[in-house]
Amino acid sequence: MIQAIDTKTVKLSQGNLEIEAYLAQPQEPGSYPGIVVLQEIFGVNAHIREVTERIAKEGYVAIAPAIFQRIAPGFETGYTPEDIETGRNYAMQTKASELLSDVQTAIDYLKSLPKVKKDGFGCIGFCFGGHVAYLTSTLPDIKATASFYGAGITSRTPGGGAPTLTLTPDIKGTLYAFFGKEDASIPQEQVDQIEAELEKYKIEHRVFRYDGADHGFFCDHRASYNPKAAADAWEQVKQLFDSQLAV
Repeated sequence: MIQAIDTKTVKLSQGNLEIEAYLAQPQEPGSYPGIVVLQEIFGVNAHIREVTERIAKEGYVAIAPAIFQRIAPGFETGYTPEDIETGRNYAMQTKASELLSDVQTAIDYLKSLPKVKKDGFGCIGFCFGGHVAYLTSTLPDIKATASFYGAGITSRTPGGGAPTLTLTPDIKGTLYAFFGKEDASIPQEQVDQIEAELEKYKIEHRVFRYDGADHGFFCDHRASYNPKAAADAWEQVKQLFDSQLAV
């Protein structure tokens, strides 16, 4: 693990749009794989910044773009019922094509950095970002995807259209998906559907289901935090990125 990292907020240019993003990278000179971190409905808040830093300390250059930039620039919030309602409202206004464009812009920014390897990137997302990560796994640059409790993958796609699950044949690399068995927003039948599609199209994958874990189990800022499940999931994420990117 690399201890010393640098962090800063940067702006990603996409036409007339400027997307704020949180960047974390090792201080030590070198060539590191790039990872895109995809937020929950709560914005690029303290938890997402901490995850971004944690990834950088493992020897990656990590960036968390604000994927609500078009709707609510600078938005970040906590986890009250009111916060959840606001965040869900913003998530419902996003469109898959714009989200993919935003992520590609973040990847292109990483490619421009001297410390970043140019030949394959990872992404990790939580909650709404877990759904977006499944979308993102279809981008040609993405070799490794970690999707945490992304609701609605089997039933919808941001902005409307066929469910995101129908894009499974287009996944380019390896995908790990993480779910809590007590997550009421993602019934186990939906997890079964996701796993079946990944198997059907012979996508390299692993699906993790954690006993006693609820939605948001990885986030230690939430009441649903499950230390045991979170610790195991983190080890799996490190194994995924190390095996697919750190070569």
